[in-house]
Amino acid sequence: MGRNGSDVSDLKLAPDGRKRILWADRDMPVLALIREEFEKKKPLKGLRFGCCMHVTSETANLMRALKAGGATVALCASNPLSTQDDVAASLAKDFGVPTYARRGEDVPTFYKHLNAVIDVKPQITMDDGADLVNLLHTKRQPDAANIIASMEETTTGVIRLRAMEQNGTLRFPVIAVNDADTKHLFDNRYGTGQSTLDGIVRATDCLLAGKRVVVAGYGWCGRGVAMRARGAGALVTVTEIDPLRALEAVMDGFNVSPMSDAARDGEVFVTVTGNKHVLRAEHFRKMRDGAVICNSGHFDVEIDIPALADMSKKVTRDVRRNVDEYQLAADRRIYLLAEGRLVNLSAATGHPASVMDMSFSTQALTAAYVSRQGRHLGVSVHDVPFEIEERVARLKLKAMKIRIDALTNVQKSYLASSTEGT
Repeated sequence: MGRNGSDVSDLKLAPDGRKRILWADRDMPVLALIREEFEKKKPLKGLRFGCCMHVTSETANLMRALKAGGATVALCASNPLSTQDDVAASLAKDFGVPTYARRGEDVPTFYKHLNAVIDVKPQITMDDGADLVNLLHTKRQPDAANIIASMEETTTGVIRLRAMEQNGTLRFPVIAVNDADTKHLFDNRYGTGQSTLDGIVRATDCLLAGKRVVVAGYGWCGRGVAMRARGAGALVTVTEIDPLRALEAVMDGFNVSPMSDAARDGEVFVTVTGNKHVLRAEHFRKMRDGAVICNSGHFDVEIDIPALADMSKKVTRDVRRNVDEYQLAADRRIYLLAEGRLVNLSAATGHPASVMDMSFSTQALTAAYVSRQGRHLGVSVHDVPFEIEERVARLKLKAMKIRIDALTNVQKSYLASSTEGT
């Protein structure tokens, strides 16, 4: 443990991390405005926040906003391969945020870090994937009594939390930040789309033009990946289990087929479903030599890696950085990127700061809302209030120097009337 009780790889990396954090800050003008407002009004004064998130430069700027609002903040990593070690060092050394994150940390260390955050007795939590909340509902149940409310940033996490609500085990209110339009319509679609392709290209140095890319899942993340892959010239196939999403993908101009068919033709496979074993043994057996498989969903279970390892005659780690080779036969190899973890964060730097500006501004304003209203919320999964979403969208448009129309008085009257018609 180092400064502030933190556990980071190397505090000497802090100068580089500080540069990275401040560079991202330049592209996060809405969050900067909220930080200035928080500095003056201190809406989070006296509150302890426990955060389990991807430790990136963008997250660092959210931590700065929470601290500016008067909160005490502790942060741990939500994924073993998404931590930017220089950012973690700078948070601990330069910004006074106890940070528990090391890139490549093993599972025992990951849970040690989760427990370190719970040890600060947080009253409000922020999660990427619901690991912190899950621990508070299992091995750290007594500490759940301290929680006013929690906020969840990912599709996968919201799925887990709604399941807990459904089966009656949820113990405190949760705000589904992921479900906010200012988050999933932009972060999930444009952020995941661009950063996933960035991770694939950095890991493999492949040309996407003309490649047969298979995208498993056509939620907002899948839409983004499919759209960006097509924009790069790829021939895109979408696989889905939801008939409405499949129909939407067809009408968006994508080929749609079962994975059993797509496995034969695909050259690059990306899973973005939030489910388990989307790519599995029956698919690996059909894949061509040199197929690249990766995941951009939150957990590394979307690809059945143990099954792939069992089928392989030989596994060669790091044939390139973030690329493992699985030799299935003398003439057939499959390449797994980033150990099946989030390829956009593990093999690249994650979402661009500009899109995270909206997500984390929504997070920050929701934190202020929870500090006021959390004790009055029912124990369920709640939506972000519309007023927060509208404010973030208007501030983002203003920062982009984009103006929009306003309703005239006649239009307002018309919309409020039920008497006018044909």
